[in-house]
Amino acid sequence: MQILLVIGCFFIALLLSRGMIPLIMLVTYKRRLFDPVNGRKLHQGIVPRLGGVAFVPIQCFLFVVSLVFVIKIANMEMGVQSWALLPSFMMLLCGLGMLFMVGVVDDLIGVSYRWKFVAQILAAAFFPLSGLWINDLYGVGLIVSLPAWIGIPLTMFMVVLIINAINLIDGLDGLCSSVVAMGCLVLGSLFMYYGAWWHALFAFITLGVLIPFFYYNVFGATRRRRRIFMGDTGSMTLGYSIAFLAISFAMNNTYIRPFSEGAIVVAFSTLIIPVMDVARVMFVRWRVGKPVFKPDRNHLHHKFLRMGMSHRAAMLSILGLVLVFCLFNIVMVELISNNLVILCDIGLWLGVHWIFEKIEQKHIKKQDAETQVIVSVQIYRSNTERKRKGVLHAP
Repeated sequence: MQILLVIGCFFIALLLSRGMIPLIMLVTYKRRLFDPVNGRKLHQGIVPRLGGVAFVPIQCFLFVVSLVFVIKIANMEMGVQSWALLPSFMMLLCGLGMLFMVGVVDDLIGVSYRWKFVAQILAAAFFPLSGLWINDLYGVGLIVSLPAWIGIPLTMFMVVLIINAINLIDGLDGLCSSVVAMGCLVLGSLFMYYGAWWHALFAFITLGVLIPFFYYNVFGATRRRRRIFMGDTGSMTLGYSIAFLAISFAMNNTYIRPFSEGAIVVAFSTLIIPVMDVARVMFVRWRVGKPVFKPDRNHLHHKFLRMGMSHRAAMLSILGLVLVFCLFNIVMVELISNNLVILCDIGLWLGVHWIFEKIEQKHIKKQDAETQVIVSVQIYRSNTERKRKGVLHAP
């Protein structure tokens, strides 16, 4: 019965998102609420950026209706103590509402990154207030249990980091939505396996919301006014949603799921690529003396584009990397220690990035050589034309 509830809510979320996004596009085109075009953006035409407005209302509406249905109507047994989990979900909805309002204002008139950062910290504080925080590292760094004075700040730091990591990968069509969707699919399936039905329900509601948006974002035609971006409204709330799922899975809490030795590694597996990419970009900005929060074109998807990939090929390549890391970690935590798995992840990331760096440099050199040849040919033709005109006009 619980599986039917999860699957049913997934399809309802899909249908609601499919109905809301065209209406949002209609309003944004009529009101001319378009994403600005500048040197940092990859798109050239007018595209609205309020697609993320559809996410939070559907997530909150379906989850609350499901909660009332299970408790008051179906009297369904979910296998959990409501007093243990209800506070975390209530604070999740409050945090989503806060970030939703900040995101809408930012997409419409703009908000300073400092105020967005403050809102993210406040939203991150909702999790520890509800009793949800990273209380165990499962032997990572030879550390097991964490006291509250360490675990709570660590949890807030991770939430803010994940929100910004998801926000910063929203620079390529379909990339942000597909990465979060894969995270929801993986974590939602694991929650179902462990019998954590409320967390699985929220994960699959979020997955259902993202599928129609992914279609319009990737396959929608700009000329036919069928394309839309999610904006900060979508990326911040999606980052908050996946952070909630990851921290819930990582927390050593038998009310959520049974103890699992590799929980913390598996929980953040789908976020390795965005988080490491953000850490690398900020380190590079700090090293060269640039503001760490100033946008640039040094992210992994920008590198793939400079390597000669199309937008969709770059998106699929990054999604493939996320899937590889995720499957690798899920399998390896059963065979080796968490510390070795993390070292393998870091080594694999550094190796993959080194290869991409070499390919990018080779492609740039090739482009420079081709550009020099074209310029030389143009100069030669120009000189030849001048000489010919000089001979023709000679007395």
